Amino acid sequence: MPPPRARALPRTRPGPTGPPHASGPPSTSGSSHQLGGPRAPAPEDLRAQLDTLATEAFRGELAEIDRLSTREIAEIMNREDAGVPAAVAAQLPRIAAAVDGIAARMARGGRLIYAGAGTAGRLGVLDASECPPTFNTPPGQVVGLIAGGPSAVVHSAEGAEDDGEQAAADLDALALAPEDTVVGVSASGRTPYAVGAVEHARSRGALTVGLSCNPGSALAAAAEHGIEVVTGPELLTGSTRLKAGTAQKLVLNMLSTITMIRLGKTYGNLMVDVRASNEKLRARSRRIVALATGAGEEEIEAALAATGGEVKNAVLVLLGGVDAPTATRLLDGADGRLRTALEAAAEL
Repeated sequence: MPPPRARALPRTRPGPTGPPHASGPPSTSGSSHQLGGPRAPAPEDLRAQLDTLATEAFRGELAEIDRLSTREIAEIMNREDAGVPAAVAAQLPRIAAAVDGIAARMARGGRLIYAGAGTAGRLGVLDASECPPTFNTPPGQVVGLIAGGPSAVVHSAEGAEDDGEQAAADLDALALAPEDTVVGVSASGRTPYAVGAVEHARSRGALTVGLSCNPGSALAAAAEHGIEVVTGPELLTGSTRLKAGTAQKLVLNMLSTITMIRLGKTYGNLMVDVRASNEKLRARSRRIVALATGAGEEEIEAALAATGGEVKNAVLVLLGGVDAPTATRLLDGADGRLRTALEAAAEL
């Protein structure tokens, strides 16, 4: 049974207690909206903006959550998290459109660049850092930018999120090109660093995606592909590392993983581009070759040895009946797509 409804504590100021009104932050018309995002609002204006955000809404029914048992709090959190996938599902058409755009540009040599602050920035860095071992992406093909620089991944640098001009400078330092894609990530959808990154990228002709957890966000409006996963008020008021963070992680998983599938980085659901950099991954490499080919251990070891441990090449050697140099040549001619290379091997 659900825990009893907690009695709301008295408030000293008015604020939303029910489902927030589905609107974005107040218009910034009249304020500077130049490159790098809008000018930082006055404290009273920022407070008014936060009062309109779904992710910042106060939930009176949880005002005494600290008086519940640990099990009851865990049950509430679990029920809260259960609604996140449905919020993501509502944005699947937009996510799919963004992936198609990203994959098309990356196929032409473009990069995928995430830009965010705080939790959102850390999630982007996490997703980017996992692409090389999972998909054998070259250094710099998937990049995570976080406001405040690399040290902000482990040390809070929350003030850095207000600097939209720094986002532009960070992108310029990467020599941003039109073939690149910049994904601004911000739960509120108003973070100047994320908005500034998207605005600057768009002005340079790059593809832009804005990932937010509030409807009508400035970030989604600034991007060509606006994705707004509305997760609603948090268990702890304004703590967007919770449901909003979970939603952002799910969407970033989709953006990178499906893009890599579209680029031929997998064979079915097998990670044939995995980089075997430790014993666990070397064992996984052997297992992937076995699953893809059904070959015995000796054949697998021989194929991996001949191809320098490259899983995709080893699979092609075994399934295509070609030697290692031919496998390399066929994969190069197929832009690394194993299925295409197998078709070419069958015609030899």
